[in-house]
Amino acid sequence: MTSTPSTPSAEADFVTTTRIFYDAVAEDYAEMFAEELAGPRDGAVLADFAELVNRGGGGQVADLGCGPGRTTAHLASLGLDVFGLDLSGSMLEIARRENPDLPFRQGSMLELDIPDRTLAGAVSWYSSIHTPVDRLPSLFAEFHRVLAPGGHLLLAFQAGDHPLTLDRPFGHPVRLDFERRRPEAMAELLEAAGFALRSRTVREANPELGESSAQAFLTGRKTAAVL
Repeated sequence: MTSTPSTPSAEADFVTTTRIFYDAVAEDYAEMFAEELAGPRDGAVLADFAELVNRGGGGQVADLGCGPGRTTAHLASLGLDVFGLDLSGSMLEIARRENPDLPFRQGSMLELDIPDRTLAGAVSWYSSIHTPVDRLPSLFAEFHRVLAPGGHLLLAFQAGDHPLTLDRPFGHPVRLDFERRRPEAMAELLEAAGFALRSRTVREANPELGESSAQAFLTGRKTAAVL
């Protein structure tokens, strides 16, 4: 039996807050991190993910929470058939401006307008960090739903126990928490959602890049239906 994406519900408060924050800071964010994001600093992780997808026969990949589209473009350069999705219309304007040949969509990761079992891969590159911990099981279940059997998920996030709060960045009257998670806890949530963990990479913070916490990368493979 084939199911369809769920009917969109009222936007959760944290989703609205995240969208408003990134709409406000989009141009400043893209300018400030232009050189840093031109080539993702953890390119080896993305290259390994692309190899897994291509080795499995390829297929469409979603960059979920793509922001200004720099990671989307990098994935495309690795030979993937990729599209970007983001909450923020302002971020998507930048993504489309800088990458006119790539497709971008607006939407929420929690309610993807994507049919079941259609993607070969999904990337959440620091985009789950605004989702409250009690909503992570729903988020990972949605990732699992849209992936084809054997499809791969790459999850990147800051490691740690305490959130970072940005208040009035670039002088804009907005505020947002950036959650830091324990890799072992995130791995358990992925496994509970039906993913077999393929790799776990954690590296120390690089102060020269403005990092204040360790960086974590988990790759999982869809192996089972969520019960």
